[in-house]
Amino acid sequence: MSHRITIAHSPDADDAFMFYALAQGKVSDPELECVHVLEDIQSLNERAFRGEYEVTAVSFHAYAYLADRYALLPHGASMGDGYGPMVVARDPLSREDLQGKSIAVPGTLTTAFLLLKLWNPSLGHRVIPFDQILDAVVARRVHAGLIIHEGQVTYGSLGLHKVVDFGEWWKEETGLPLPLGGNVIRKDLGPALMRRVSHLLRESIAYALAHREEALNYAMQFGRDMDRRLADRFVAMYVNDLTLDYGERGRAAVKRLLAMGHERGLIPHRVEPEFVG
Repeated sequence: MSHRITIAHSPDADDAFMFYALAQGKVSDPELECVHVLEDIQSLNERAFRGEYEVTAVSFHAYAYLADRYALLPHGASMGDGYGPMVVARDPLSREDLQGKSIAVPGTLTTAFLLLKLWNPSLGHRVIPFDQILDAVVARRVHAGLIIHEGQVTYGSLGLHKVVDFGEWWKEETGLPLPLGGNVIRKDLGPALMRRVSHLLRESIAYALAHREEALNYAMQFGRDMDRRLADRFVAMYVNDLTLDYGERGRAAVKRLLAMGHERGLIPHRVEPEFVG
């Protein structure tokens, strides 16, 4: 008997690269029928609150509110090692210049938003769909924008200036990689099925890393306004050894992020991350 599992992730080049082998039947499990759903991360976070998908990508910030229903899969995390989401502006600005200003953010459940508040809790914000933030900054509709996804490698071509890179800031603060998003699985599937899905996901990531060119060709169709060189750079940033397995550094980083969020009053309760297997 096969189990039908819905796997939800974002339509971004790095996620597409990770799930290529699974989506294209390069790896499979006779007991699992996988259905893929593609949605932006804010929508995925919101749907996870309702437990709609068995497996889904979520922000680590959102995971803080989902840990009772979902466990973290040990593979598929997006971590920046010295780089990550950024605040960018039309003009060169400092942290002090942003006081009292409104910053466009891609959603309040994103890890990027949690980092913004850890960096400077007094900043104002305005939620704008992530793919409209760069345009809003260019048109000066907002003072600055919090950018995730491909914006991190394309903002310079629009003449924008980096105010802060949260991956750099986090590394200075903690010495750890920056955990942004991970894949979670519903606990009600039971330990045996959770482990089976976990193994399949690891196989998919390993296949993509071993067959980089073909996986990148597939991922290119999801990279908004990116040429191959930029897409390759973006995928390399967020699909790496830490994606294949968190390891001790990766797990310590997730723990630290959630603990810091709680200590600063940004996450209302203490969260102990739980991993499958």
